[in-house]
Amino acid sequence: MLIKCFSAAVRGIRAELVTIEMHAVAGTDFVLVGLPDTAVKESRDRIRSALQVNGFTLPVKQLTINMAPADLRKEGTSFDLPLAIGILCVSEHLKTNLLDRYLLLGELSLDGTLQPVHGVLPVALCAKQNGYRGVIVPADNAKEAAVVDGLEVIPAVTLMEVVRFLRGEQQIDPVSIRLEDEFLRNNYAASDDMADIRGQYEMRRAMEVAAAGGHNMLMIGPPGSGKSMLAKRLPTILPPLTLNEALETTAIHSVAGLLPPNQALVTHRPFRSPHHTVTDVALIGGGNNPRPGEISLAHNGVLFLDEVPEYKRATLEVLRQPLEDRHIVVARQKQTVDYPASFMLVAAMNPCPCGHYGDPQHTCTCTPSQIQRYKGRISGPLLDRIDIQCYVQAVPFEVLHKQQPGESSETVRERVIQARLVQQQRFTGTTIYCNAQMTSKMVRQYCRLDAEGTTLLEQAITRNGLSARAYDRILKVARTIADLDGSERIQQPHIWEAINYRVLDKNNWTDF
Repeated sequence: MLIKCFSAAVRGIRAELVTIEMHAVAGTDFVLVGLPDTAVKESRDRIRSALQVNGFTLPVKQLTINMAPADLRKEGTSFDLPLAIGILCVSEHLKTNLLDRYLLLGELSLDGTLQPVHGVLPVALCAKQNGYRGVIVPADNAKEAAVVDGLEVIPAVTLMEVVRFLRGEQQIDPVSIRLEDEFLRNNYAASDDMADIRGQYEMRRAMEVAAAGGHNMLMIGPPGSGKSMLAKRLPTILPPLTLNEALETTAIHSVAGLLPPNQALVTHRPFRSPHHTVTDVALIGGGNNPRPGEISLAHNGVLFLDEVPEYKRATLEVLRQPLEDRHIVVARQKQTVDYPASFMLVAAMNPCPCGHYGDPQHTCTCTPSQIQRYKGRISGPLLDRIDIQCYVQAVPFEVLHKQQPGESSETVRERVIQARLVQQQRFTGTTIYCNAQMTSKMVRQYCRLDAEGTTLLEQAITRNGLSARAYDRILKVARTIADLDGSERIQQPHIWEAINYRVLDKNNWTDF
């Protein structure tokens, strides 16, 4: 007897259809083929227990199970449910004509309870693309799958619920959600607001420019000057996620197992802040069974590297390609996967090991060689990829003591959104969403200068010895400043402000 049921295997952040074929003949063996990993092979014991607790038994037959395509590696526990249902069908405990209409996925507890699994959103998208009526998933994953429009999502709590549903003995209402309601949950805590920042007017302006154009940012300043506080409030002034951005971000977090149960979408921009002991693999993704790294978890959001010179130099250098390409290809012996990695890099550091170089309130105790070695931990090519580089001054007491709050995140975000709308119209018909993503060809097209602006930029490039990449990035930042000002053309003040955001370049960053 031959039975087929269907599931999907996640590869990267996409899922591929898996056909589970079962053939039973006389005998007592149990053979599972099709590149299953250890977790899939161990499903036999979980399934046996779940079936026995619910009054079923494994058939006393030679059971051959093939998971096709056989050259696609099958990982994780999400195949427990389709394997159990297939075994019940091949042993004639279950007769149904619905197996070819639904994708099945779910992990089984020993008592037959369905446990949530990772990567449900990519599987739901796979079901929709392949013409299936719907998916049968653990109840905790139902909202995530229901994000896919036009797909019937059947939430199940136990194996017996699935069996009765397939027999037609029990009706399970499909789960549906309103995406508008999910986006209404995109609220930031009151503690994370730009209004809490006292002083730091130059930095507030730099953050607004960075948010408006999606530019990378480096903050250098003494301890306690507010670098981390500023960075944590950057997501509060970024534009809300679009539906496509939310779907892509949710898929990444789902595959990584970071999506909370009963949550349908990631509706706020991610903020990731890995410790400086992070490894290369944890940062960019990979491993024996590749998983998204921090740069992909920060996709469409912010990656914050605090005390950036403390990171291993080799770890920092792996950021260079993703910062340019906005995706990362992880090649391993078993497979190659492509993860999106379009994030804003925000880095913070002290000006020297003791933290007080250039601080008028404290005396620096570091030697010139120590300062030079400390600064040399960030390479020139990486620094070139950071559009905005600013020095964060310590806030004096009289400013800290003021009770009047600063400008709120909501007010700043409105200006940022208006600037992004200008960019959206500018890049209509392309895959570019903000000025920081412009190609060199687009820079030449949209960042033309008048004679005064050209002279000013030429002097800055010549004096500071900036690279061609730095030249492009100055123009991109100037384009964003002009957008914030509502100007169609880049003018000399816009160029001047953009140049001032490069004062920490490799050849000149000690001149605070």
